[in-house]
Amino acid sequence: MIVLPLAWTLLTASLWTLGSSQILQREPVKIRYPEILSTEAIECDCVNISCDSVYWFRSIHDHRKVEFLGKCNNADRTSHGANVDTTRFKLSRQSMSFTLRIINVTEKDTGIYSCVLKDRQNTEMWKPGILLRPGVVHPTLAPKTKPKPPVKSVCRCPTESPSQVAADGCGSLVLWPSVGLVAALALALICTLYYFSRLPKKCRHHLVKRR
Repeated sequence: MIVLPLAWTLLTASLWTLGSSQILQREPVKIRYPEILSTEAIECDCVNISCDSVYWFRSIHDHRKVEFLGKCNNADRTSHGANVDTTRFKLSRQSMSFTLRIINVTEKDTGIYSCVLKDRQNTEMWKPGILLRPGVVHPTLAPKTKPKPPVKSVCRCPTESPSQVAADGCGSLVLWPSVGLVAALALALICTLYYFSRLPKKCRHHLVKRR
């Protein structure tokens, strides 16, 4: 929908500039969403060419129609196309750029606005267009949501019966702590018996008398 009307603009403009050298800037069409009854300014910069004049066009993509809006030269002299409202469409030159100003924008002003720069050697530079969509709400991207951290599964062991514990897969959580406790008690008992077995008989007899 955007590429087709821009091609119509280039084709129409080439009919009245036949025989001149042409430079086409390949850039994507930008989209703007002006408010109704606001003022929108579209600039056409002279960067790679010594500009002498500019020609403004509007492509109405819904009807595949190209409209010539007007011309402006270095002396800031302007001329408008047929049936163009001169009170709303203002053409001017400022420093190194030309400006198309649309006053009191309405929904009927929807379209692709493009410009053609021309120097004294009859060299033309085709600028990419700007699509105006007055009154349309600018689409917003959905905010990025952070991924939730993985939830660690917790095994809650029932206390009703040992068979239920084994069935729920929690038997190891109960068994291994019990085995560790029994092993610790057994080790403490072995160490105590070993200690008393290494004592001399007199010391053991003396300990028994004290008791």
